[in-house]
Amino acid sequence: MKKTLIIVTHPDINHSVINKRWLHELEKFPEKFHIHQLHKIYPNQQFDIAAEQKLVEEHDHIIFQFPYYWYYAPALLKKWLDEVLTHGWAYGSASGFKFRGKKVALAISLGLKEEHLQRGTPLKFNIKDLTTPYEALFDWIKADYQPLFAYYGMTFEPSEEWIERSVPLYLDYLNRFNSEK
Repeated sequence: MKKTLIIVTHPDINHSVINKRWLHELEKFPEKFHIHQLHKIYPNQQFDIAAEQKLVEEHDHIIFQFPYYWYYAPALLKKWLDEVLTHGWAYGSASGFKFRGKKVALAISLGLKEEHLQRGTPLKFNIKDLTTPYEALFDWIKADYQPLFAYYGMTFEPSEEWIERSVPLYLDYLNRFNSEK
């Protein structure tokens, strides 16, 4: 079984509550997960594009883990997508589409409760609506985009019990993600 590459983007992981807890748990399984923390590896936000592309090429399953706020990911992930997914590598007729067939998904934590992100609520959209740009992006580069993992309510329920409840749910999600072809 190949490892799942987990690209973690969190601007302040040391003060994170849930993403830091998820990382702590994932680190117990180095045979399953290759954890790649963008803010830790690139504190100056200058990517080694060739190294990032090679890392992607070495993995068939890729998870992008981040806190979802202001209707998007942290800025460093957007920068990574802009700079690493280059024409001629990730897309374009002569690219070879290096993401082709790779299983890709998002694992996100949200401050809002799940019931807040529904059509017909004051926020108007559900999480599927809000993450459609990712689906479109990964479709464009011919990746096999999978349903996301979302854990809600961190603003309303930041208790240790709520956080711990997420851990087996996330691990179960990752184990299913990794085992399905």
